[in-house]
Amino acid sequence: MPLRRGHYYLVLAIVILAVGLGLRAFTDKTKYPVATVSNKGPQKTQTSGTPVIGGAFTAINQNGDVVTDKTYQGKYVLIFFGYTFCPDVCPTTLATFSTVMDLLGSDAAKVQPVFVTVDPLRDTPEHLKDYLTHFHKSFQGLTGNTQQIENVKKTFRIYAAKSQQDEKDPEGYLMDHSSVSYLMGPDGKFLTFFSYGLEAEIIATKLKEFL
Repeated sequence: MPLRRGHYYLVLAIVILAVGLGLRAFTDKTKYPVATVSNKGPQKTQTSGTPVIGGAFTAINQNGDVVTDKTYQGKYVLIFFGYTFCPDVCPTTLATFSTVMDLLGSDAAKVQPVFVTVDPLRDTPEHLKDYLTHFHKSFQGLTGNTQQIENVKKTFRIYAAKSQQDEKDPEGYLMDHSSVSYLMGPDGKFLTFFSYGLEAEIIATKLKEFL
């Protein structure tokens, strides 16, 4: 009988110890969040903060010149992705950016607005150059071969794909694409974004906070 009782108390002590350790681990985890890791590929710590947007890229501007991310260093870059055959979102956004540049006054010299096509097959440098004459004179348009544009899209986390393609007219298609605009700093780092439809006055005010 004493042996059984001793065995009983031993098991009870182990259970209490295990519960205590479990509670302590739970408390520590609550106070000090642990990194989440993935079992697929290299393990990376998942943290909140500035999203990874932007980086190295190569493209062709509307004048046929090769440009890279280094081309715009030293200036704030207001960048938007679209295409010249876009019926609404793109011309509306570029018109808004044109107004923003006017509202900035002398500060406009610090900002480079850039329009990157997601439709390089139709948006040649010549076509981009003609299209951009309808907007602010400071605009730069970027195109390139398919791989170059895919790389730029990936660098800036932009989605784009053909939609509503006319079988009778291979060239008569529309593009679904991201409508967000980015502001990149003089060092090429992401600063903030602007949603489609935001008024020019709001964008200009936000820009002046960075300038």
